Amino acid sequence: MRVVLASASPARLSVLRAAGLNPIVEVADVDEEALLTTVPHASPGEKVTTLAGAKATTVARRIAAAHPDAVVIGCDSMLHVNSELVGKPADVETARRRWRAMAGRSGELVTGHTVLRMADGEIDRVAEGHAVTVVRFAEPTDAELDAYLATREPLAVAGAFTLDGLGGWFVEGIDGDPSNVIGISLPLTRRLLRAVGVGVTDLWTSVSEP
Repeated sequence: MRVVLASASPARLSVLRAAGLNPIVEVADVDEEALLTTVPHASPGEKVTTLAGAKATTVARRIAAAHPDAVVIGCDSMLHVNSELVGKPADVETARRRWRAMAGRSGELVTGHTVLRMADGEIDRVAEGHAVTVVRFAEPTDAELDAYLATREPLAVAGAFTLDGLGGWFVEGIDGDPSNVIGISLPLTRRLLRAVGVGVTDLWTSVSEP
């Protein structure tokens, strides 16, 4: 059984590889902004799960012929801070404004997860959920923030920060699952895999198979 990750995130791929899986990566072409307009009154968890589901479904349909019995994992992360749900900043100035607003405060990193089990090229079983981890942000100096923004790392990640990269210097601590902050919650993914009839330990023994 092949595992397919419906995400371009190198951090998510790294987490899964470190945890014993070697997924095929397929990037979903989903208009996230347009999709979010269809669920304006949904909770943060419902919104990110909607995005994760769209990505997983798009990829599942694309790979159905090549991998008819695959398991597809889709994720999407956003930061809920100051009563606002934000994703990747569009530019450096947006990232700067976000950091100034969240410095010294806490936010919730919310990641939606969708696991699809394929059977003969069709989506056979679906399990969805979301995980929330509280992130406590430091207060970087203006010079530190300028240097961090100059790396452009914040532009590529939800909430304009990382836990496992340069942004980790400016995180005071977290309350909850660290893998969720990186982009995919291992505990939640294990439960969702089990819900579609797949034991995560069975996938460990298949990672070296072609």
